Amino acid sequence: MSAAEMRTRFYAELDPVLAANPNAALVLAVIGSGYVSETIARRPGQVVDVGIREQAMMGVAGGLALTGRRPIVHTFAPFLVERAYEQIKLDLGHQDVGALLVSAGASYDVSAGGRTHQAPGDVALVSALPGWTVHVPGHGDEVAELLRREAAGAGRVYVRLSGQHNARPQPVDGRVHLVRDVSGGVAGGAPLVLAVGPMLDVVLEATRDLPVRVAHTNTPHPLDADGLRELAGPTPALAVVEPYLAGTSAAGVAAALADRPSRVLHVGVPRDAELRRYGTPRDHAAAHGLDAAGVRRQVKALLG
Repeated sequence: MSAAEMRTRFYAELDPVLAANPNAALVLAVIGSGYVSETIARRPGQVVDVGIREQAMMGVAGGLALTGRRPIVHTFAPFLVERAYEQIKLDLGHQDVGALLVSAGASYDVSAGGRTHQAPGDVALVSALPGWTVHVPGHGDEVAELLRREAAGAGRVYVRLSGQHNARPQPVDGRVHLVRDVSGGVAGGAPLVLAVGPMLDVVLEATRDLPVRVAHTNTPHPLDADGLRELAGPTPALAVVEPYLAGTSAAGVAAALADRPSRVLHVGVPRDAELRRYGTPRDHAAAHGLDAAGVRRQVKALLG
């Protein structure tokens, strides 16, 4: 197993996390159960598989949370967020209880599954509900740290796993961090490109010879407004590169820079795009302008 790979790392970390947190309970809807069969056999009181019933899965999570348990809920993103959205809103949010939702599949990892298995709108949907934190890790080490920390917590947290990953882990502290500087340490001295989660390596490749600074966050919601303001400077030119719907972070960015004249470009899955060919995840990234060539083309437009 590559240390960078996220979904496999999540399954590997589950058993020790459940052992360390007796109140935690893994809630599944079949998907993932084959990867944690030993954990299911070892800890039957901490694993619930409801079958292919995603709304029921979220209802069970809400019930567990109301009794003081810490549910860790897992399936593919479109089933976890889109299919069970009303239950997330009511059974967790309206009841004011916490849960850790962990998805796989991202925007189009399961491209061969067609549109039913694609969820570029998941982060926007979760971010629209009050009280949620969204983490988009870019490396398996980040997943392990998030799982250990959030399984012991009490809040409403969404962690989005992807088949795409960066070569090296980044800090998991909710902040915006500068990764590459071309302005000699002068804040706001060059345009800033903010890469979210697994887009960092793509952005670094796309901008390797461009006069831009590169920053990174794996917590797009709530966005680190203070950190973004500090890096952006008084008259920012900013590109936000996200692995889901373009503009998902627009409200957070606009609020952070509300008192500053700014130029902002949002790079992500276009909102008017729905590919009707299966293809591979790489094909989808290229079609949406989220490979290195596409990101470079869009960032150069900001510079132009």
